[in-house]
Amino acid sequence: MDKRKTLIIKTIAVIVFITFFSILLILANKNNPENFKTEGKSPTRYVKAKVIEVLEDNTQIDGNSEGIRRGDQKIEIKILSGEHKGETQIIDNYLGLLYNIYTKEGTKVIVRIDTYDGEYSASVYNYDRSFVLYGILILFGGLLCVIGGKKGFKALVGLVFTVVCVISILIPLISKGYPVLLMTMAIVVITTIVCMILLDGINSKTISAISGTILGVLVAGFLAYIAGKIAHVSGFNMEEAESLLLVATDDGLKIKDLFVAGILISSLGAVMDVAMSISSSIYELHTVNPKMKGQALFKSGMNIGKDAMGTMANTLILAFAGSSLNMLLMIFSYGIPLMQLINTDLIAIEIIRSISASIGIILTVPIVAFIGSRIISGGFLIKKSKS
Repeated sequence: MDKRKTLIIKTIAVIVFITFFSILLILANKNNPENFKTEGKSPTRYVKAKVIEVLEDNTQIDGNSEGIRRGDQKIEIKILSGEHKGETQIIDNYLGLLYNIYTKEGTKVIVRIDTYDGEYSASVYNYDRSFVLYGILILFGGLLCVIGGKKGFKALVGLVFTVVCVISILIPLISKGYPVLLMTMAIVVITTIVCMILLDGINSKTISAISGTILGVLVAGFLAYIAGKIAHVSGFNMEEAESLLLVATDDGLKIKDLFVAGILISSLGAVMDVAMSISSSIYELHTVNPKMKGQALFKSGMNIGKDAMGTMANTLILAFAGSSLNMLLMIFSYGIPLMQLINTDLIAIEIIRSISASIGIILTVPIVAFIGSRIISGGFLIKKSKS
């Protein structure tokens, strides 16, 4: 295939991709609600505010709750954003064990605004953590670019693209009633292709890594779906199901497949990591020794993958365990028997989620090793990768 035909094919592929992505973006952001609505009230808004003065502080340290202050405060706040920007209000701030926003003069908070018959009331909703969160994100991006150089910057662009796809496309489409699994797989395919190509361009290494990633994630999702069917686990068994049911009937949201969709998204990063590691290793082996045949490359890829699969599967399971640490502590404290424990919805969900994703990682190794060894050794080198 000459350069002109290759350029035409790449151009057509880019146009098709941009068109498809644009259609998804438009569909996802059409007629989205701007505010959260509460029954019998006007839309509820959340705005930034600052505590000007603490007029009364009736809180005290509770010795039975690890030094948490409990009680109430009367504070004066100044609203810093929204339609009431610049206005001040005096409000009560109640502090309990779980809802505990202790304020001082100058504390920045997020305030909930509820409007009744033209008048509004404000209540402290949470701390304003924007500065810290943005600071950590900037630090992460800076370190990634400084230490990773050009590839670090490309990885950052890929990460931003993935976040945009999930937040601006996947979540809105699912909330509007579009097929959950179909939309999730579409996002998995799109983000995998874009991230891989951003890192290394279009070559045999990325093609094998992309193929292995998509197949590995599909395996994880399929196993979770089958296990969920047999164990009677679905999106309705998840903690947030009750809250989602309140909006599902109005917006057409389908809850049943959210369990599998979550596994597809959560396993993507780990599977992508393993797939690229093995594909890159096979590519480098072939570059150093072009005479290596497909069988030898496959064997080498498997040997490299055996080390990667152990650490990545362990990382994934520990990540799920870490996210459920509070629940595990609660279960341990109540002394729930093993028989009862493993049959609870929450534990069954975590087991199926972590094991399915780990199996996806394990099977990604032979998949990528096979595809990569055949593509690279078969002379289908599209272009040499630049490190």
